[in-house]
Amino acid sequence: MRPLIARRGPVTEPARDPAPSIWSYRAQRMWLTPIYRRFLRIGLPSLAVVMALALYLGDEQQRTAIWEHVQEVRREIEDRPEFRVNLMGVDGASPAVTAQIRGAVSLDLPISSFDLDLDALRARIEALPAVQTADLRIQSGGYLAVRVVERVPALIWQTRDGAVLIDAEGHFVAGLDERPLERPLPAVAGEGADRVVDEALRIHAAASPLGDLLRGLVRMGDRRWDVVLTDGRRILLPEQGAVQALDRTLALQDVAEILSRDVVRIDLRNPDRLTVQLSDAAMEDLRRMRALELDPLTGEQSG
Repeated sequence: MRPLIARRGPVTEPARDPAPSIWSYRAQRMWLTPIYRRFLRIGLPSLAVVMALALYLGDEQQRTAIWEHVQEVRREIEDRPEFRVNLMGVDGASPAVTAQIRGAVSLDLPISSFDLDLDALRARIEALPAVQTADLRIQSGGYLAVRVVERVPALIWQTRDGAVLIDAEGHFVAGLDERPLERPLPAVAGEGADRVVDEALRIHAAASPLGDLLRGLVRMGDRRWDVVLTDGRRILLPEQGAVQALDRTLALQDVAEILSRDVVRIDLRNPDRLTVQLSDAAMEDLRRMRALELDPLTGEQSG
């Protein structure tokens, strides 16, 4: 009896699953993530560059060599002719003030423009008493232009330390012997006179009809003014309305020529009453005329 033999058909491989594997799926999903793609394109190369620089600059000799090279390049650029300042000019200042400015700046020319601190130089120039404002500019051709506005003297102020010049704002300009005057200036004296220059100028303008009789103004108690005449006589002005009071005195001078008499002082401090102080000789004559009952104006015997 023959044994039974089972016949088999041809052996075939199992069908392949078309779905991606879990790892392939995760990789594809990660690649589609914007942050991941940006990291691979930008972050990773940047990180590599940073690490390379850190390794390179970790050597002190390498850092020193790079620093020296940078300084050498900088010196070469700064020393180029187009960046050098060779001349300095001062405009708007008198010769004396120009000399003060050059001394205050004290530049050793030629010098690189990179070594100039224009703000510091301007502050140094404006610190000079005679300079009100200053403007500094580096122009083509290596020219440093300094344009200044000087303080204009408005008054001669007599202080305890001597006579000085002050401007219309009361700022010190120079000593009287340090700067020649282009025109005569009003003279003032007294503590605090520099704080009321505008009032002093108005009073001096109102007193201009006095002409050569006017000597100057004196600040009294930092409250009011006295008008001082050349012969020492004074007109005492009130604290308020000084110009108006002086105008009334000048009107009285036009009518009665009060300043032509033996008057030592005219007191206008009380706006309701004018007080006149006579000289000793005038007082003696007044007493004599009263004793003789003479008219003090005409000198004739009354009644």
